[in-house]
Amino acid sequence: MTAFRFGEIFCGPGGLALGAMKANVIKNGKTYVVKHAFASDIDSTTCDTYAHNICKGHKNTVICQDVRELDLKKLPDIDAFAFGFPCNDYSIVGQQKGIKGEYGPLYIYGKKILDYKKPKWFIAENVGGIRSDDDGKTFAKILEDLQNAGPGYELTPHFYKFEEYGVPQKRHRIIIVGIDVREKLKFKVPAPTTKNSHISAISAIQKPPILSEASNHEFTKQSKTVIERLKHIPEGENAWYEGIPEHLRLNVKGAFLSQIYKRLKRDEPSYTITGSGGGGTHVYHWSENRALTNRERARLQTFPDDFLFLGSKEQVRKQIGMAVPPNGSEIIVEAILQTFAGIEYNFVQPNWKN
Repeated sequence: MTAFRFGEIFCGPGGLALGAMKANVIKNGKTYVVKHAFASDIDSTTCDTYAHNICKGHKNTVICQDVRELDLKKLPDIDAFAFGFPCNDYSIVGQQKGIKGEYGPLYIYGKKILDYKKPKWFIAENVGGIRSDDDGKTFAKILEDLQNAGPGYELTPHFYKFEEYGVPQKRHRIIIVGIDVREKLKFKVPAPTTKNSHISAISAIQKPPILSEASNHEFTKQSKTVIERLKHIPEGENAWYEGIPEHLRLNVKGAFLSQIYKRLKRDEPSYTITGSGGGGTHVYHWSENRALTNRERARLQTFPDDFLFLGSKEQVRKQIGMAVPPNGSEIIVEAILQTFAGIEYNFVQPNWKN
């Protein structure tokens, strides 16, 4: 067996890790898998969730600390590494401060781990908006830094549309896969699995039905005003639908964010699940006059129902929204394992510039 020791910073609740650990490849009787080595995040409840689900409750390998204060050289040795560095400064729903923001430069800590630990492969993840920051100069700089980190890495960046990879959600992310140049291997972007057969929101949430006693399935007590407003919003529409009576319209100047009080379309993938935002940003049922429960949101992120999110209801919402969908992660990591095993698979050309 070849087991890649897997380390992660900015780990979130464990979506990427869960997918990575589900991936496995066999060739000539030899199995290729991923095994947890360490993880780190700044948020304590997020670390608790990761430890409970990925490490079966053992917290000693989950480090709850600001990455800027970590002694990176003392982290365990690893063969594989992942970092979904914070996207706040690159997201279209943020202030788009880019690399000059508080979070924008944090990718450099991923580079430092590549320098110190020299893993055989890595995954870096961020929002698509990172490509346009400073007219593309920021992303070019990040690619250059990662390419030259450690022993040097052969990079394959790609703009993944996760609804094309078995995720019932229109979640689009830039993912960079890097392989140590000494391995003399070239990662190829796995071909979409559901490009012409997207999984719908209703299928994800209702097949099978969520048990009433399922964890993280508390319903939000909606106000009378919200219920009345939702009654006038058809599925797929939002708070600016023209049929909403005047007294129920939002008095917000210049704000037309499409996701505010937006209902899902039952027969299409969900729009992007987010982890923060005020009233009207919780993702709304296609026919019932309510926000989704956290378990329903987790279904749209492809977390299994036995994945327990720890913390308050709002903390759980944040964890779900920040996560990498496990089903998408599994497909990408499986392709990496196939690359190391020398197994051919269907692939597409990298596309990250458009």
